[in-house]
Amino acid sequence: MAHTDATKGAGRTAPPPSPSTRHACRAPDLYDLSVLAYLLRRLAASIVILVLASMLVFVLVANSGDPLALLRLNPHTPEAVYAARRAALHLNDPLWQRYWIWFTGALHGNFGLTIGNQPVAPQLWSHLLVTLEMVLIATAVAIVVGIGIGVLAAVRQGKPFDVGAAFTSYLFISTPVFVTGLVLKEFVAIPINNAVGHTVLYTLGQESPNLSGGFWQRLPDYAGHAVLPVLTLVLVTYPAWSIYQRSSMLEALDSDYVRLARAKGLHPRRVLIRHTLRNALIPVTTVIALDFAAVLGGAIVTENVYSWQGMGTWFYQGVTNLDFNTVQAYLLVTAFFVIALNFVADVLYGILDPRIRYG
Repeated sequence: MAHTDATKGAGRTAPPPSPSTRHACRAPDLYDLSVLAYLLRRLAASIVILVLASMLVFVLVANSGDPLALLRLNPHTPEAVYAARRAALHLNDPLWQRYWIWFTGALHGNFGLTIGNQPVAPQLWSHLLVTLEMVLIATAVAIVVGIGIGVLAAVRQGKPFDVGAAFTSYLFISTPVFVTGLVLKEFVAIPINNAVGHTVLYTLGQESPNLSGGFWQRLPDYAGHAVLPVLTLVLVTYPAWSIYQRSSMLEALDSDYVRLARAKGLHPRRVLIRHTLRNALIPVTTVIALDFAAVLGGAIVTENVYSWQGMGTWFYQGVTNLDFNTVQAYLLVTAFFVIALNFVADVLYGILDPRIRYG
């Protein structure tokens, strides 16, 4: 009997470990750790690049001219005023010390004073909100339009839609931003306003003066002012992205894994979306991230065409007046957005293509 019981006990299998035991014994996912290490390295590299960019910007701006030039236009300005302004702008300090004062202040949100002796930071944030209102909407629309047209052009390669999309894209790419804005004013806004009988598409400013009421009452006015500037940015931005998307789609459509998916009998829509488009988006993601600086550059011209008081107009005034702290604040914020979007693009690589492994 004892032998039989021992034999039965030897034949039994051990009970499966409880979920808590399995969780405690599970080794950490090496891929997750490699992704975390990669992201930390990229974050550290982004911070270093931002610091180096701030140094370069500061040196270039500090040596671009005399910030007191406008003040010197008045020959009766007392010398005490010059001395006070030089002290306020730290012009008597060595260049490295001026940079350190400015950079440490910028880390705390203090970008110094303008040549008019006003704090830069409040002006920066107010103008930034105006620009982001335009740029973020335009970027989102341009991404959808550019990717959509690029995909359709690749699927219909050589057909009238492909030819027309290519012609339109190159037409808008070769047209200066201010020309596009003026054409929209003359041949879109004015005819529509005349046909409706009152102004629905505004050509100047981001809102009507003395506007009152709640948000929903003001929304039509905001939209009427935003349509033309946003449309201008979309028309000068989406063509490059659609061309890149078309090229990337054509390369993906000719790949082995797409042909294999078709040979397996998968539905054409699934092949197009899950196998072709997902991989074709990877290079376009980089282009969009890098082109954000170009979008902000287009915003400078667009804001001047439509008299928007955003970052572009503020930057232009700073350059014209040799307002160092204004120019440095604009360039630092622009560099931050470009570097941050490149970091986001690196993260999106792994989401769009799970085959990517980070070492």
